Amino acid sequence: MRIFIAGLATETNTFSPIPTGWAGFKEGRLWFRNDGSRNPPVAGNVPLIAWRRLAEADGHEVVESICTSAQPAGTTLQHVYEGLRDMLLEDLRQAGPVDVVLLSMHGAMVAHGYDDCEGDTLACVRAVVGTDTKIGIELDLHCHLTELMRSSADAIITYKEYPHTDMAERAEELYALCTRAARGEVRPVTAYHDCRMVSMWRTPAEPMKSFVARMQALEGKDGILSISFGHGFPWGDVEEVGAKMVVIADGDMGKAQALAKALGDEIWAMREATSTRHDTIDEGIDHALASPGGPVVLADVADNAGGGAPSDNTAILRRLVERGVKGAVIGCFWDPQAVQFCREADEGASFLLRIGGKCGPSSGDPVDLMVTVRKIHPNFTQTGLSGGRAGLGPSVWVSAEGIDIVLTSTRQQTFAPDAFTGLGITLEDKAIVVVKSTQHFHAAFAPVAREIRYVAAPGAIPPDYANIPYTKRTRPFWPRVADPFAPANS
Repeated sequence: MRIFIAGLATETNTFSPIPTGWAGFKEGRLWFRNDGSRNPPVAGNVPLIAWRRLAEADGHEVVESICTSAQPAGTTLQHVYEGLRDMLLEDLRQAGPVDVVLLSMHGAMVAHGYDDCEGDTLACVRAVVGTDTKIGIELDLHCHLTELMRSSADAIITYKEYPHTDMAERAEELYALCTRAARGEVRPVTAYHDCRMVSMWRTPAEPMKSFVARMQALEGKDGILSISFGHGFPWGDVEEVGAKMVVIADGDMGKAQALAKALGDEIWAMREATSTRHDTIDEGIDHALASPGGPVVLADVADNAGGGAPSDNTAILRRLVERGVKGAVIGCFWDPQAVQFCREADEGASFLLRIGGKCGPSSGDPVDLMVTVRKIHPNFTQTGLSGGRAGLGPSVWVSAEGIDIVLTSTRQQTFAPDAFTGLGITLEDKAIVVVKSTQHFHAAFAPVAREIRYVAAPGAIPPDYANIPYTKRTRPFWPRVADPFAPANS
């Protein structure tokens, strides 16, 4: 069997001020041509590594194309998306007949002229390989699931966990399903159910933890091949933004549709229980200072680079300074200019530094502080989602008024404690640790945190789902309307 594998991914925040161009892919966190699966794991190549390992163990031939991923940001330039897609398609044509195509994409990539890059890519792949080749795609669960995706692919599988700790497992699931289909052992059919919801779901917490376990328990029984819950990416202004259930059954579309609706109804019934409470900045600080006993982690959810935000908003830092809070640490701020000033000043220097507030209205105003440069690192990294390293570029630790601050040259969310401790900052003696992340920090920080709180400070991805200014979704959704399933809204 000949198996073609490729990866092309970015998550597009259509409200972000940061364009996604060639540099975002070629000079970003991941760029490989034909050999991504042979390199150490980072988030973008984990599925390809799994596919090569499984295929070669089974004696199959692997043909590999591009593997690239850009940091989430604004809309991708049209010629960039088309160039990347066409590289993949040219490699596919050069490969000749293949039995299976496995793609790793995000599911929420938007380019100028293309609201559905994944659907477009799948349709183009289908046009090349014909109807007999099995096509499978692994997606981030923060995806926009479209009819073009469903009609072009034989199997769609999303991550089940947020944080995304199961990339390899879902890749293995997709490989098994598509190779079984290629051998004629199963006939996958895919059904969607529109949950009519725009929100975020945190799978380590109940009741979502049990729901994910229930999805997995249903797989492999009574003709059900795979179940995915596509949470959706709220900050994409596209028609299909929102949550959908995906069920793949063996040849029985009615069974797939019925289960997708039943599970979607469960998600709807849990809507209040799964909603995250967000503190104001002062509420988060008050709570953290109310009792001692180790750090309280405050998540600056709206300034998360992983959702396309600049990661240079200063609102929480400013309030910590105004309130005279000591024993706090905050990061990671994307501020290459401030990093360069600190490198010029050198370790031990004290000077007036302007921090953050540089990219646009969502960045807020800069904060001017008399800082001391504690540590400079020429090419800093932190632990990434896949267990590999996530690059932060030249980075510095500065302190000011009892607050430790991490400044980086590469825009990246805070994944793990070593984003701080790797520069020499201690956490156990801190009252407050502020991380610029929405949820991917959770797995690594939960073991060291006395408590985790989510803070709705200003930023480019505010968790006010009812008031995101969509122009393309026309169907009603919760929480904008109380019941989008009511007859008047159908």
